[in-house]
Amino acid sequence: MRLAELSERSGVSTATIKYYLREGLLPPGHRISATQSAYDDDHLRRLRLVRALIQVGRMPVTTAREVLAAVEDESRDQHMRLGAAVEALPYGPEPDAADPATTAARHTATELLERLDWHFSGTVADASPAFRMLVSAIAALKRLDYACDTAHLLPYARQAAQLAVFDLDLVEEFETPTERVEAAVAFTVLYEPVLLSLRRLAEAEESNRRFGQGR
Repeated sequence: MRLAELSERSGVSTATIKYYLREGLLPPGHRISATQSAYDDDHLRRLRLVRALIQVGRMPVTTAREVLAAVEDESRDQHMRLGAAVEALPYGPEPDAADPATTAARHTATELLERLDWHFSGTVADASPAFRMLVSAIAALKRLDYACDTAHLLPYARQAAQLAVFDLDLVEEFETPTERVEAAVAFTVLYEPVLLSLRRLAEAEESNRRFGQGR
């Protein structure tokens, strides 16, 4: 397809597509003349991923480029590519090492993962942005004296484990390793707002059931 058709099918303006091409977010088209290139379904799929990262994930172009580089790194196996791509996504604030609550939170987070038999410990855990974000979140709960010990966190973690199975079942429906990594990144970005929205709706429904007399 030509650039105009790629624009029409994706809903992205030709000017924006040209910008993504210049920034290396989209691979070059297949040259068919000195001034024209052709694009295929791989370009369309990648363009949708780029839009998900930048528009929905509110990701800077430089960060999106890092994520896409990890997606394309065929020197790594699929697990390593997926890990590198997801770790390049934006995360919350880093734990405050000077805060006593952080030490207690790190202990709680480590104990939680051990109870789940998840393979994160020591420097492996500390290197994970997701683990550090978990520590920051637990530390905030501890500072405000809200319940956040292992027993309280386990139900959330077990639900997360079930979601991970469902996520990767969806990912495995794609054919190639690159498509699977792209899908995993897109699902991470696009489904997190869905999960947040569903949780808030579910809480409103449960609150109504408990306290609102079914109104």
